[in-house]
Amino acid sequence: MASIKDPEEFIRTNTVLHATPLVPEIELHVASEIVPIWQLTEEELLESGLPPPFWAFAWAGGQALARYILDNPEVVRGKRVLDFAAGSGLVAIAAMKAGAASVHANDIDAFSIAAVTLNAQVNNVSVSVSSDNLVGAANQRWDVILAGDICYEQPLASQVEQWLRDLALQGTEVYIGDPGRTYLPKSGLLEQAVYQVETTRELEDLDVRRTTVWHLAT
Repeated sequence: MASIKDPEEFIRTNTVLHATPLVPEIELHVASEIVPIWQLTEEELLESGLPPPFWAFAWAGGQALARYILDNPEVVRGKRVLDFAAGSGLVAIAAMKAGAASVHANDIDAFSIAAVTLNAQVNNVSVSVSSDNLVGAANQRWDVILAGDICYEQPLASQVEQWLRDLALQGTEVYIGDPGRTYLPKSGLLEQAVYQVETTRELEDLDVRRTTVWHLAT
């Protein structure tokens, strides 16, 4: 992948600060439309065929998970948290606001890392970041793993599911926010909360998606 000149400046220039629909306590740098920001990202990196810029939107699974964490702060209070596939960092920010001891936001997209950093600053929280591929990695002292909207693609969803199940068996609490994606695990999930999440037809096939927060059972 080509190098990025200044991802933070790119984000500032091509997004706007906006309160998140289900989580208005948190503002994010978001794009108004998906196609233009996608094309601009490819131009910036001098590449075509890149995946969508997940960091530029507040996806339904992440919104539901962030709302759940803010409304149930005991899930993360005083704990070490991983926000896996962090995207914009919405869930990571919510966890810090809910009183987590520390939050690490991970995403393999370098633009996401820049977005998380900027969004954390806007919301006056401190979040550590990394772009390493953590799937299959040993637990790095995480008490809780939060993952929003990770079940949209095979075979990645299966690999992530097995990794998360292994970590759950070792005692890590795992919560997943999901709006009914095709590859959501079919068993071992305990429903925690359901939300009607405002979205856009550019991203989804509905204006509002029924989205569930699940606890991964052991």
